[in-house]
Amino acid sequence: MTNPLIITGTDTGIGKTIFAAGLTAALQARYWKPVQSGLEEETDSQIVARLTGHPTLPEAYRLHLPASPHLSAEAEGTSIDPARLTLPAGDGPLVIEGAGGLMVPLNRQMLMIDLFARWQAPVILCARTALGTINHSLLSLAALRQAGCPILGIAFVGTHNPAVEQTICDFGQVVHLGCLPILPHLTSASLQAAFKDSIDLATIRKGLGLDPA
Repeated sequence: MTNPLIITGTDTGIGKTIFAAGLTAALQARYWKPVQSGLEEETDSQIVARLTGHPTLPEAYRLHLPASPHLSAEAEGTSIDPARLTLPAGDGPLVIEGAGGLMVPLNRQMLMIDLFARWQAPVILCARTALGTINHSLLSLAALRQAGCPILGIAFVGTHNPAVEQTICDFGQVVHLGCLPILPHLTSASLQAAFKDSIDLATIRKGLGLDPA
C-alpha cells in the first residue's frame, strides 16, 4: 500500500527539495517529482538521489525551460496532461514534491493545487522564517483548505524564529512540524542529523499511518 505525502512550498527556492530529501531518507521512502522545469542545473530528483544515496522515481515530465510548468511545456510545443500525473503504485511512503508554489499552472486549465486536491494526499507546507513569511504562509494554508487538501502540518526552513512560527501556527490553525536550519555544509550525514534533531518525525509518521520508528 502506498502512503503518499505531498511536499509543497509558499514559493520557489525556499528549501523544499532539501526538506523532501531529508524526509525521504528519514522515512526510507520513495521520492517522486512529477514535473521538473529546468534541466540546465542539477534537477530536484538528482539532488534528492545525491543526498539520500537512493534512486528516485522518474519524472512524468522533464522540461528544459526553467519557468512555470505550463510555459516550459509550451516552449517545447506540448502541454501537460493530468492523466500522466497519477500516483505511482508501490508499497510504503512516497514523498511527492510539487513544482514551485501552490498556484503554479500545470497547463492552461489546472494549477498545482488542483492536482493536490485530486490526489487527496496529506500535505506538508514548507515556509521560510524570514520577513514576509506570515502573509505567504497564511495565504497558502487558506488556499489548501479552500481546495479541500488535507494538511498534515507546516515545516519551516531557515533561522529559527519562534515568535513568527507560532504566529503562523496560531492564525493558520496548523501543526508545527519543526524548523530545518540552513546547513553551511550540506551532506547526506549533516542533513540526516539536522532532520532528526529539528523535525517532528513522530507526528509525520502518525499522519501517514506508519508505525512509530
